[in-house]
Amino acid sequence: MKNYILLGPPGAGKGTQAKKIVEKFNIVHLSTGDMFREAKKSDPSIAALMEAGKLIPDEIVVNMVKNRLKKDDVKSGFLLDGFPRTLKQAEELDKSLKTENISIDAVFSIAIDNEEAVKRISGRRVCKCGASFHAEFVPPKIADKCDYCGGELAQRADDKEDTVRERLVVYDKQTKPLIDYYKKSAFLIDIDGLQSEKVVFGQISKFIENGK
Repeated sequence: MKNYILLGPPGAGKGTQAKKIVEKFNIVHLSTGDMFREAKKSDPSIAALMEAGKLIPDEIVVNMVKNRLKKDDVKSGFLLDGFPRTLKQAEELDKSLKTENISIDAVFSIAIDNEEAVKRISGRRVCKCGASFHAEFVPPKIADKCDYCGGELAQRADDKEDTVRERLVVYDKQTKPLIDYYKKSAFLIDIDGLQSEKVVFGQISKFIENGK
């Protein structure tokens, strides 16, 4: 069983890398972002926090992840993406993992600068069919139209520039300290997120395969 944590600011490419990792190494992708997007459909308070670029309270997130880690499918290995985001969450996670006799094999920290993050996120456009595009990097063939179903493309509320900058302020304040926290554990792997997706994935894969 191999278990990993993926850290990085909004726009660092965590989602893209997570998908590649779970597919190649056949482990479970535990994305709190996915959990939140599902929860906000029925919980207005979570929806309001997300649209404002605020973090979900630690207690809610921790309980959500704890319950998920109790399911049988994670026994073959998992990748935590988007959690922990605060020191308190990291400490609570450590307690929970210790109780369940689960260990973390590596924490991958993908780094990019704030302006790159804003450019990457604010350019995103999504369709109701689930397809996603980027105004600069992956533009649709017809402006504001989905290549697959012809539907109207839209910018998610939490992808707007002002909201992105607020998310980055929150990240700098509450999540960056996690890097120092995990450095003390000797299994933090620093990754330059400004490199291509292929290079970033190659570095992560090399560690998972060889342990270095």
